[in-house]
Order: sequence, then C-alpha cells, then structure tokens
Amino acid sequence: MFTQIAQPLAYAESLLGMYCDLARSGDEASLLADFVAAVARLSGCQLTQLYLLDATHTRLELCAECLSDAARPRPVAELPADYNGEQLLQFALCQDRVLFLADLGCGLYQTDFLPEAGGAWRSLLCVPLANPQGAVQGLLLCASREPARLQGFAGSLRLSGSFLLAQRSLRQHWRHALATPPVEAEAPRRVGDYGLIGSSPAMRQTCQLISKVLHSPYTVLLQGETGTGKEVVARAIHDYGPRRLQPFIVQNCAALPEHLLESELFGYRKGAFTGADSDRIGLFEAAQGGTLLLDEIGDMPLVLQAKLLRVLQESEIRPLGSTEPRQIDVRIIAATHRDLPTLVSSGEFREDLYYRLGQFPIELPPLRQRAGDVAQLARYFCDKTCAFLQREALQWSDSALQLLGGYAFPGNVRELKGLVERAVLLCEGRELLPEHLLLQRPAPDDSPSLNLRLRMEQVERGLLLECLHKHGGNRTHAARELGMSRRALHYRLARLQIQPLEPEASCS
Repeated sequence: MFTQIAQPLAYAESLLGMYCDLARSGDEASLLADFVAAVARLSGCQLTQLYLLDATHTRLELCAECLSDAARPRPVAELPADYNGEQLLQFALCQDRVLFLADLGCGLYQTDFLPEAGGAWRSLLCVPLANPQGAVQGLLLCASREPARLQGFAGSLRLSGSFLLAQRSLRQHWRHALATPPVEAEAPRRVGDYGLIGSSPAMRQTCQLISKVLHSPYTVLLQGETGTGKEVVARAIHDYGPRRLQPFIVQNCAALPEHLLESELFGYRKGAFTGADSDRIGLFEAAQGGTLLLDEIGDMPLVLQAKLLRVLQESEIRPLGSTEPRQIDVRIIAATHRDLPTLVSSGEFREDLYYRLGQFPIELPPLRQRAGDVAQLARYFCDKTCAFLQREALQWSDSALQLLGGYAFPGNVRELKGLVERAVLLCEGRELLPEHLLLQRPAPDDSPSLNLRLRMEQVERGLLLECLHKHGGNRTHAARELGMSRRALHYRLARLQIQPLEPEASCS
C-alpha cells in the first residue's frame, strides 16, 4: 500500500497517530475537522475536503474542509448550491472509483467546488468512502497547487475514511441513545409474544391460542382478511414449536394450475408424464419433520382437496407415477382469507376437508380491531426500513401517529408496512410528519343535501359492491349472502347501474 510513498514507515506511524487522535475526538464536528486536518498533513496538500451524503442518500454535502492548514468551513455564500452537477465528484461517487488528475490546468475539467483564493489548483485526488457495510457514503478530496503524485495515498486514505465513518456512526448512536427517554424505549419481547408485534387484547388472544396448539400435532386453520399476517403467524407456530429445527415451506395454492400444483405437492417419478426425465420429491416430502403452510387453501381444486384429505387422515402420499405410498411426518397449516363455510355450501370446497382442516381454527384480527398496535407496528417497520437503507433512525411526530391511528387500513398490516416504507423514503429530515403519509382517503361528499331516496341508494350500492367484491364477482354467492334470489340481485344491479364484476384472483 505504501510502495509509492516516500518514507513509508514515517507515514504509517503518522496514520496510527491520526487514528488515536480521532478516537479521542469529542463531538461529531470535531471528529470531521480533525480528520481533514490530519489528511492535509499526511498528503502535504493545501486543501482537503470531506463530502458526505445526506439522510436521503441522494445529495452530497460539504461537511469539513481544511484550507491552508485552517480546518474551518467556508461561508455558505461561497459554496455551490448543489454538488449534483459536479461531474468529477459524481463520477467518483457513483462509480465508486478513485479519481486522480495530475494536471487541472489543462482546462478540461469543471472545478467550481474548489476555492478560488490563493492561486490555481494543479493536482487532485478524490477517494470514495464506504461504511463498514460496503456502501459508499461520501468522498474525500485532496488538492495541491503544485504537481504531486497523490495516487499513492488512495488506499490508506480510503481505509482511514472507513474508520472515520464507523466512528461517526458510533457517536450518532450514542447521541440518539442518550437523547431518547427511557420510557419511550420499546419493551422487551415476552416469551408469550412468539415474535409477534402488538399488545392489544385481540393480539393477546391470538398469542394465547398459539400457545394452546404450539406443541400439539393438530392441523391449524388460519383465517382472516388479506394482509393480517397469516404467514407470519404460521412462521411463529413453526419457530416456537418442537419442529423449529426442521424445514418450513410455503405453497400458495392459488399460484399454480391444478396439474402443476399436484406435482409440486406430491412429486413425481421418472416417466410419469411427458418431460418427467427424473424423479422429483414434492413439498410434502421436502418438509419432512417440519411444517408445510398451504396458503389460500380455499382456491385449491376439488380433485386435490380429496388427495389432501387422505394425506391428513393417513399421513401418507403417493407421488405421480408411483404405486408405492410413502409415510410422511409433516405438520400442515392452512390459511385463507375466503369464507370457507360459504364455499362448502356452494359446493366449491369439500365439507369433510373443511372439518378436518378446522381442528384448531385461529381467526386473525384486522388491524382496525387492534387498538394501540398501529403505533407499535409503525415504529417497528420504520426502524427496519432505516436499517435496510442504512440511514439514521427517524422519530415519529405525534400528529403523524394520530393520523395513522384514525385510518381504517383496509389492507391491514401489509398496507401499513408499505405506507411506512414509502414515508421513510419521502422523509428528508429526522422526523416523520403527516405529509409523508400518503393515505387513501375516501372522496368527499359533494352533495350534503341528498334526499332520503338518494342516500338509501348510496347505502344499497355500497353494500352490493362490497358483497360482490368479497365473493370475487360471483353473483350467486352474493345473492345467497344477501338473502335474495339471483334474479332480484340482477334487478337491483341494473337499477343502480352497477356493471357486472369479473371474477378476481384472490391474494392473502
């Protein structure tokens, strides 16, 4: 690393001294100023600058500068308004490449970011700085008014910059920990929480039901609206149960057509059908000793429902093309957002399979029934998003939390998660505000003076649309639930000018 540096041993000793000085620096401003001053002494340059990305990771900011042995920032009026247009800086930042220019006097490069006082600049070195996770977070720039071979410093300065970023992150963490009141710290998870977030009565009841079935071999049926976290609960049953060291496999029964779903679940033998060139085990065998989650079980074809019933009753499978049954030891958890009793009454779901799956049903509450959990979930998703984006943790304003608390969340926890992730991306400061939350608000009523007949039509229209949406556009099922004939439903739809809905694909 030091082969291109004169007196490498003295340089290495100076580096160690710089590390010791940085470790003793007080606040963040002193840390950055001490760093650029030390780099100026090491490189012999008249100018060193430290640029860091802002909280949004989209804009460079000049955080420290040492000019002619004076580590003090220039007045704001003398700084460029935006560094996004500086091609040299953006090249080194975006390409993550060291940039060395031996002759800036040729006039080919724009150097508006360099101070003009004191004469022209001749040599320039720009080194990208990465955090301990390897993500580029800033630039270190060295400039000299005399021709200088600065490229030999690139390797050591890059490592020194990583040390600086680690020290800065550590100080920010300490400052945040000291500034956060102890009462606002998140309470430690209890054993009975099973990794689930929420302390509302509805969630406590769900955790209590999980505890009853956790160590039993019974099949669990998870029911609830889309986005309520059925797969998360299934994962909790597996992770906290006796099968946690074995596989946990998920299969969406609505994602594959019947013949593909059968081979995916049961496997097949070589020659069972065209293209079966070798044996393949199915998911039942792959989950041996563990747990298999059958998501959207309400969309499983009737033929496969009969085969699944035999698996549940006999604990054995027979792969396609095989005459030999195979014993399996798999815990099956089924999940659906559809109304299985209605599907049973319409002949779309086997009654015997429904009672076999429903040995231990758990109804997951929608988010609107989990009073007090919205703020806790929002903080959790915010912290995870900030960690993923490698940015400083954000605070929640009281007005933003109140806005979330008053929203119905038709998409439940999944909608809240997406809402918070989008808010973190929109936030450029350190606090999430109501304007960062893009809530889907119902359109305002422009006709407050509607008479009774029009208001009744609005109520009837909303009820019909909701019921049709619930049954995926199936008017026979909708009419049965509404307690009217199919002909009467057609009449009401035509009178209210409601277009027939196409059957829609379900999702959990």
